[in-house]
Amino acid sequence: MTARPPEPSRTPAAPAATHPSAALSLAESPAVPGREDLESLLTIRHFENLLLRMFAEGRLNGTTHTCLGQEHVPVSLAPLLAGEHVLSNHRGHGHYLALFRDPAGLLAEIMGRVGAVCSGVGGSQHIRRDGYLSTGVQGQSLPLAVGIGLRCKRTGSGRLAAAFVGDGTWGEGAVYEALNMAALWQVPVLVVVEHNGIAQSTPTRAQMAGSIADRVAAFGIDFVEITGHHVPEIREQLTPVVRRVREEHRPAVVQFTTHRLGPHSKGDDTRDPAEVERLRAGDWYRELTGRLGAPFRELDARIRADLEEVAREVEARPPATWTGSGPAGPRTEGRWPN
Repeated sequence: MTARPPEPSRTPAAPAATHPSAALSLAESPAVPGREDLESLLTIRHFENLLLRMFAEGRLNGTTHTCLGQEHVPVSLAPLLAGEHVLSNHRGHGHYLALFRDPAGLLAEIMGRVGAVCSGVGGSQHIRRDGYLSTGVQGQSLPLAVGIGLRCKRTGSGRLAAAFVGDGTWGEGAVYEALNMAALWQVPVLVVVEHNGIAQSTPTRAQMAGSIADRVAAFGIDFVEITGHHVPEIREQLTPVVRRVREEHRPAVVQFTTHRLGPHSKGDDTRDPAEVERLRAGDWYRELTGRLGAPFRELDARIRADLEEVAREVEARPPATWTGSGPAGPRTEGRWPN
């Protein structure tokens, strides 16, 4: 049995299942996400919680790195990066789900089942699909992003390369080599930093001297810091930034100062539980539950149920197979990185 190839679409689509439910009244506050954004936020949140539970129950093997608490980052950027080259990292489930709305394909990849995005050979950290590529190697994506961005500039494609990294990655020399080339060559590269204040188990303050902003300034590269989690406001603020990167070939670094609510991987959180609970007090999920009330809780319950059904269906599939030449169907090499 050969794994089904994913559909070659980068346009955000509906979640795995759609059901009628009470309309959410959002007009009273521009800071409240729209319906599609709420569905994307909740899909990522409950997909990640589902993975942690499945690991605890012995239903998954290997490891995984969740983005709990950081879901607003990829959701805010998804429409701005649709059709672009996106380079993700080890904590990339949210990046993938925000762009493709494909929890079944991602879970099949993690479980090695038919329908997996990469025939089950990439697992949690190494995904390739239609202009999207993730890697578990810290710092690897930035030099690659510069090369892709240079190609985009020379061919006049009008596209950019966006690379997601964490604050811990700023200990890698490749980051600075890439920033140097991006600035010298003026390539359309957007670096998205998910600064959650901890590198695996080491607080950033204990392993980073100075700040990312100062390091970026040394290269003359634009720097923007986002400290909130309100999707519409973030998207409005970053729209002109992304446009400048794309149209003016002006590299930029955007730092999301955020929080990691889950463990580093599937069960190795060394922080005091009281500290994590303090972070949860400012979480978007808690805020929106209180602000939107029953309609939000209904949508929340529906998405949880949908993902449980996805897990049961994927778990019942046979193992994926890989012939060594990629999944069956049209190949996408010609579109990367042109």
